[in-house]
Amino acid sequence: MKIVVLAGGRSTERNVSLSSSAKVANALRRKGYEVALVDLFLGLPDADEQSMANLFMSEEQDIDLNISDEIMTDDVINALRPDGSTQLFGPHVLDILAMADIVWIGLHGGDGENGKVQAVLDLNNIPYTGSGALASGITMDKSVSKEIMLYNGIQTAKFVNIRKEDSGTVVLPFGFPVVIKPANGGSSVGMYIAKNDDEFKKDLKEAFEFDDEILVEEYIDGREFSMAVVNGKALSAIEIIVTDGWYDFEHKFVTGNTTKFVTPPDIPDDVHDEMKQIALKTFKALGLSNYGRIDFFWNDNGLYVIEANSLPGMTPLSLMPQEAEADGIRYDDLCDQIVQGQVKALGLNA
Repeated sequence: MKIVVLAGGRSTERNVSLSSSAKVANALRRKGYEVALVDLFLGLPDADEQSMANLFMSEEQDIDLNISDEIMTDDVINALRPDGSTQLFGPHVLDILAMADIVWIGLHGGDGENGKVQAVLDLNNIPYTGSGALASGITMDKSVSKEIMLYNGIQTAKFVNIRKEDSGTVVLPFGFPVVIKPANGGSSVGMYIAKNDDEFKKDLKEAFEFDDEILVEEYIDGREFSMAVVNGKALSAIEIIVTDGWYDFEHKFVTGNTTKFVTPPDIPDDVHDEMKQIALKTFKALGLSNYGRIDFFWNDNGLYVIEANSLPGMTPLSLMPQEAEADGIRYDDLCDQIVQGQVKALGLNA
């Protein structure tokens, strides 16, 4: 099979995507697939049919992109294109994608996870891994996804939506501390915890640098967990223990931070089983498919679903590969299972 791993794009999580995608491409090559790694935004400006065909490599040649940990803004990303153009799909990207049997969407955040890329692929009859356009868009919009959770009886933190034009007249229905995050985003980019009104005003202003709509949640004091779902099965949960702050972007993707991961977690079996049931229920309610991740807090009031992630990270520090490893699934096999699960679900000829 020919697989394009679609990476990069134009998002604050561009570098996370490149790191994930390089690791996935290497794994799929080791499993015997012919794999091309393609940057959604940069594309291949000087490509012809032969050079595009030559992108697909099956030998075990590792890709090393020497990727930094920085958060990239739109201006910085746009400057990577010599011609100054800003359309999302780079030169010849759709031509290369059409040559694949299936596309692994290795994008994160922004246009990678909000369903727009998935919709373009649907319109061009190009199969891909992960969830479809509608489920991706719903899951990326934290407010909409939380409303769906509440409708389906899934406990989540109380919240309020704030648009930039209304930010001067905010009255919170719950007390401090509160969690502030962009309504559409991921990897904790633009996320803050405010302990008082002064911090709230300052953090809200900074959060609006990342989105025109902000979600403010009540702070849930409890133990933090994440649980991946792959091809209809919930993996063992992983507990995230941060000893110097909270699980922000640096703790997720920058090595050397004092974050401890425990999987399977030290929790009662009945709580672990309930978490699996809620993860599967949330997955179904949001219309997710193939694979994804559900994030939780647990305290004396039970389990709270914080949010869902339709395209979990696959970097060396990412959660889902650690969960899979705890369940006896090696990284390369996890990538293969995701591909083969989608091939089967879509009725493709493998």
